[in-house]
Amino acid sequence: MEAMGLSADFWRGKRVLVTGHTGFKGSWLTLWLQSLGAQVSGFSLDPSTEPSLFELARVHEGINDQRGDLRDLGALLEIIADTEPEIVLHLAAQPLVREGYRDPLGTYSSNVMGTLNLLEAIRQVGCVRACVLVTTDKVYANKEWLWPYREDEALGGHDPYSSSKACCELLAQSYAASFFPADKYAEHGLALATARAGNVLGGGDFAPERLIPDVLKAWTADEPVTLRYPQAVRPWQHALEPLAGYLQLAAGLYEEGPEYAGAWNFGPGETDMCSVGEVVELLASRWPQARGLRIEKSELHEAGLLRLDSSRARQVLGWQPRWTLQQCLTQTLDWHLAWQNGDDMRNVTLGQLNLYRGAL
Repeated sequence: MEAMGLSADFWRGKRVLVTGHTGFKGSWLTLWLQSLGAQVSGFSLDPSTEPSLFELARVHEGINDQRGDLRDLGALLEIIADTEPEIVLHLAAQPLVREGYRDPLGTYSSNVMGTLNLLEAIRQVGCVRACVLVTTDKVYANKEWLWPYREDEALGGHDPYSSSKACCELLAQSYAASFFPADKYAEHGLALATARAGNVLGGGDFAPERLIPDVLKAWTADEPVTLRYPQAVRPWQHALEPLAGYLQLAAGLYEEGPEYAGAWNFGPGETDMCSVGEVVELLASRWPQARGLRIEKSELHEAGLLRLDSSRARQVLGWQPRWTLQQCLTQTLDWHLAWQNGDDMRNVTLGQLNLYRGAL
């Protein structure tokens, strides 16, 4: 039996807007919503990589596929007025730490102004009942301490990407307090939450400067992997893990309103906190063309240790990770091997999604 908020009984016929539906996580989420019977509209730029999960899995099939820039308030107002979504899942963003260093202005513009425009469009149109804004675990003022961060820890952001996402959290807090306060929920009817997750893995991620895509690209080309920070510990999890949390959170907001508002962590289990180097070693044990690694030090700051406390999601939503890191890596490698084999990647992707849903 599927967990609360993950059944077709809830999602069937719901009008849902997904921003960033052409991205890696957005593609997985859009396929999941389709499989649950939701009426999905997507608003996003074109896929940022070639190839992309969006194209390979033919995610556009069966949805209202709209392209545009979140920095265009008029376009957002138009799609929300036209589609009248009941639920909004906001994933669109510039998602890369190192790209934030190269283009800080573009990163702040996309992440901060894009989120602000979305919130303002939702406020002006007035049809949305539940909104989940996806940020990142990197919104915390990282002290590099051993214990995990809870939702009420101080926000921060050493680099432009992390800082831009912390700004999104402040925007959400401000709009919730100013326009969607809990004590006036009967008047405005909107419940707003933010979702913080860590480093996600999974089939179909072709973004540059992410561990799995870089590793598989190097080994496919018969080259060693270059690592910048092999000792860095990250909260690894399959993309489907936090996506399940986003769906459960959206359902909670829709049905219970302000009780589910605020910030939520969706992190992996304690046993799946591994260093970058350890993950590469696990991959090498399964990948037929593994060719070792080399270390290339970077002058750019990157967090060394960051852990999330997901107690709120576990206790209130009943959410918890279902796949171990080993299962996550197995599914990721199987997906890429199927792609190299020329398989139908929509079927492969839906097959893995159904396998995950069976574990719920």
